[in-house]
Amino acid sequence: MYLMIREGTSEKNLADLLPLVDDRTASRCLFVVDDRSCHDLLEDGDIDAVVRKAIALGLDPIRAVQLATINAASCFQIAGLGAIAPGYRAHLLVCEDVSRPRPRQVYLAGRLVAEDGEPLFPAPADVDRRLTHSVNIKGLSRDSFVLDAAGPRYPVIEAIPGQILTARRLEKVIVEAGRVLPDPTRDILKLAVVERHQGSGRVGVGLVSGFGLKRGALASSYAHDAHNVVVVGASDDDMFEAVKRVESMQGGLVVVDEGRLLASLPLPVAGLMSTEPIEAVARGLAAVDDAARSLGATLAEPFAVLSFLALPVIPSLKLTDRGLVDVDKGALFDFTSLDASGG
Repeated sequence: MYLMIREGTSEKNLADLLPLVDDRTASRCLFVVDDRSCHDLLEDGDIDAVVRKAIALGLDPIRAVQLATINAASCFQIAGLGAIAPGYRAHLLVCEDVSRPRPRQVYLAGRLVAEDGEPLFPAPADVDRRLTHSVNIKGLSRDSFVLDAAGPRYPVIEAIPGQILTARRLEKVIVEAGRVLPDPTRDILKLAVVERHQGSGRVGVGLVSGFGLKRGALASSYAHDAHNVVVVGASDDDMFEAVKRVESMQGGLVVVDEGRLLASLPLPVAGLMSTEPIEAVARGLAAVDDAARSLGATLAEPFAVLSFLALPVIPSLKLTDRGLVDVDKGALFDFTSLDASGG
């Protein structure tokens, strides 16, 4: 068994898990990242950023490098990688100081490929057309975001800052004509997942708290693991408009308020990636995050958190295009378990 110590953008577990690394356990531990945002990659780095943070938290520098290199290769049984030795591939980072490792040079199979932060190779961006036409949404209307009441109370997904786990709450909700309405004053918003690969028309709708939006909607085609379109909002109209904007871009992140597009980050390659340089993508991500905060969003990385709310393998409640998932039970949420009082 190996312990993977994860430090991503929206999920940060390094500080909590690092005390487990000692002389007895170190050979079975390794560093991993999970969804590092383009801003974090540009400004801080990837696994190397985790190494630097671990050293700053008190881990011996050599041991930190071990957890990032040979331990990972051993865990995944990848021969010839993870060490500097005869018979190993010469993948090397050259640093000035191992206690503050920032690469001056990068070698791939013995060839210098980057120096002082600059690549020494071209990066062609030719993309197969099939990958840039991957958003296929059919039959979507404003009524797709209607949420029928199951009683006076309804289950709410609670986003937890810094984690991809969610809590669950059962809240009294606003019901009009048998339909549940969002309640931004109590930070209860609508959440929906729109199937976007096969044009099935499936839309799952639920409730979420933790975003803090007072108005408008956020939508993204970057949503683990199925990467359908996930949208959170304070009104059905803005949620509909946000999803249509994502569709028109063939993928990306958008912020909408009263039908107006406030900011967007196109991700036209499979709805997940951009052909633009990382600097441009980071600026786009900052713009959509800033626009989200202008609508009241309180999360540091609202789109990163949004991307995990459709991942039905991480407890406790999640939402997919097939509906609300009770991850603890491994099944769709059983609304018959709510009694007549909503309890």
